[in-house]
Amino acid sequence: MPVLNEAKVLRNTLNNLKLSGNEELIIVDGGSSDDTLSIAREFSENVFETKTGRASVMNYGAKKATGDILLFLHADCILPDSGLKTIRKTLRKDNISAGGFYLGIDHPKTVYRIIEFGANLRSVVASLVYGDQGIFLKKDTFTRVGGFTEIPLMEDIELSIKLKKLGKIALVRPPMKSSPRRWLEEGALYSTLRDWSIAFSYSFLGISPEKLFRYYKDVR
Repeated sequence: MPVLNEAKVLRNTLNNLKLSGNEELIIVDGGSSDDTLSIAREFSENVFETKTGRASVMNYGAKKATGDILLFLHADCILPDSGLKTIRKTLRKDNISAGGFYLGIDHPKTVYRIIEFGANLRSVVASLVYGDQGIFLKKDTFTRVGGFTEIPLMEDIELSIKLKKLGKIALVRPPMKSSPRRWLEEGALYSTLRDWSIAFSYSFLGISPEKLFRYYKDVR
């Protein structure tokens, strides 16, 4: 789990993360100035600090992992109760290179059902999995593709592009429950159109992540 100033949501996310003795929780902090680190240490002995970008932070955590399956979970996303079982079942299939969960936004308004539908349709049609969908894959597959490309934005799309060459990217249910905080702060329509425009500009127009990053606001 990559974290950066996530004190507002981290305890709730970790309280909802039901781990057994077969899983390990690795939290890597990218330079928080709030209580993120102290909260993280309440839940795991595997808490690390490295002041780098998100892709680098996740690569660092993957290197620390001792298991054979990796799940990259954002601090504002709640894994479904059956999520770990679903991950193991999905990755047993020979033709699957990786997977992610359908997106579910934790807000009752109809506009968020529309955003969910559009985001999930995009993921299925383009065979892409985004960070807030809980990317999961075998550790040897992650190593094989070189991990996350260390760019300031779009590291999840870049990973999906590499993984598609090895096999199918599965989208599974129940959905991942994602915080609506970005849409609430920036406006649902603006945030959605901005994010889709950035993804399109990177994937189809070849605009560099460094240029696109200036249009992306870090919401906590």
